[in-house]
Amino acid sequence: MRSILTILLAFAAGVLLATWWPGQSSAPSADHFAAAAPGSAAAEAAVGDDVDADRWPSQAPTPEQVLYAQPRMMRDALAQLGPRVPGQPNLYLLAFAGDGGEDVFRNEAEYAARLFAQRFGASAHSLVLENNRASLTTRPLASWSNLETALEGLGKVMQPDQDILLLYFTSHGSEDHDLLLDMDPLPLDQLGASDLADILAMHPFKWKVVVVNACYSGGFVPPLRGPGTLVLTAARADRSSFGCGSDSDITYFGKAWLVDALNRTDNFADAFKRASGEISRWERQDKLTPSEPQIDIGSGITGQLALWRKGLTPGPALPFRPAPAGNASVATPR
Repeated sequence: MRSILTILLAFAAGVLLATWWPGQSSAPSADHFAAAAPGSAAAEAAVGDDVDADRWPSQAPTPEQVLYAQPRMMRDALAQLGPRVPGQPNLYLLAFAGDGGEDVFRNEAEYAARLFAQRFGASAHSLVLENNRASLTTRPLASWSNLETALEGLGKVMQPDQDILLLYFTSHGSEDHDLLLDMDPLPLDQLGASDLADILAMHPFKWKVVVVNACYSGGFVPPLRGPGTLVLTAARADRSSFGCGSDSDITYFGKAWLVDALNRTDNFADAFKRASGEISRWERQDKLTPSEPQIDIGSGITGQLALWRKGLTPGPALPFRPAPAGNASVATPR
């Protein structure tokens, strides 16, 4: 039912865009899709003068085409998950890069997927949702609807009472504890802390690790905490975190937890302790207000993660390389 609703919502959004988009007065025909192939003159014209060329590339499908493609892209992404390793807990990473205006978030999501594959082997499976103009045809959007579709799909391939779901969110965060979901001009709903808790409550995942890398992300802890859940955030509820911006390759928390810590340990809580200390040193050096990353460990999750690690032989460390290449991280509040 949720998949059907997702398709209907995508269709409705497409119709809405068709009435709003310059030169469109009805839903597109098959001829329209053929004429507006990526890179064609029709596709470039369809983008229109009202869209910032820096935010929507002329060589990409039109915004309407991107919306219509989401159900297929989600099916394909879920179908590409590797087979579950029997006889032991498996871990399923869902990396979610919310803001399409800065490459730093895409860099983190892509790196996390590569890191888990190399370091944690066949029992670690990765799915990436991201908003970025470079991946409009290769990755599903980081949207509310795709998050629900991804969780529904993972629920069908995981053993919910044994396997571990790891959600890694990276984006800008607000003082109201909302994550920015943006791929302008697509009409994406924002994702709040209570929204995420409500979404997860509708799925039967017993074991969860939720990482929220954003400003004010400590506000996600109260609604997400509970038995079987490890919550990690890049900042406390009333503090900024650092390291995003158009000149950044990776955020402070992303570098400290993903790159520097998880390349040395497969224990997520120990990696958090290492990362927190490293972030604190960087912030003191740069004379920044401490972000104070938060951790909440629910009952049972420590033992289940230990059971997952028992079947692991960690692979070699993975150097961080942004895609596309950028400059070193700067202390931009998020």
